[in-house]
Amino acid sequence: MRRSHRKFTSAEIDGDDVKLILRAALMSPTAKSNRGWQFVVVDDKRDLEKLADAKDAGSQLIKDAALAIVVLGDPMQNDCWVEDGSIAAISMQYQAEELGLGSCWVQMRGRGLSDGTSADTVIRGILDIPENLNVLCVVAFGHKADERQPQNEYKLKWENVHVDKY
Repeated sequence: MRRSHRKFTSAEIDGDDVKLILRAALMSPTAKSNRGWQFVVVDDKRDLEKLADAKDAGSQLIKDAALAIVVLGDPMQNDCWVEDGSIAAISMQYQAEELGLGSCWVQMRGRGLSDGTSADTVIRGILDIPENLNVLCVVAFGHKADERQPQNEYKLKWENVHVDKY
């Protein structure tokens, strides 16, 4: 089972593996087969450091990633851009896990800095993203620097599953 990894080694990710990760995103299902998402692959260390500072908390792990993929959508083109981008992001994470790589979703939509600057604005400036596109998340990828135990089966909330009726 996939677990989030926030610690990565300094090793780069093979180009063929990056292509497989992106292929998983591009093959992910979308509402009405819209395929309106956009992805920006970032492997420049300076840009990764800047992305890590796009919000006040929870994003510093991006600095140590081999690469990050920014997931974007156009809300005027697709009212399901958040859902479609989310499916693409988790598809990339499952593919990374299959390749033995670690990943972590870093939420950016609705997040920002204490001065009121949105993470969207910060990332748009770093990567020259057009105004019509909104940032959903940044998914950080790298070779795992730690091992995580599988989810504890005893902590699964089966009481949250309802059959036929609530």
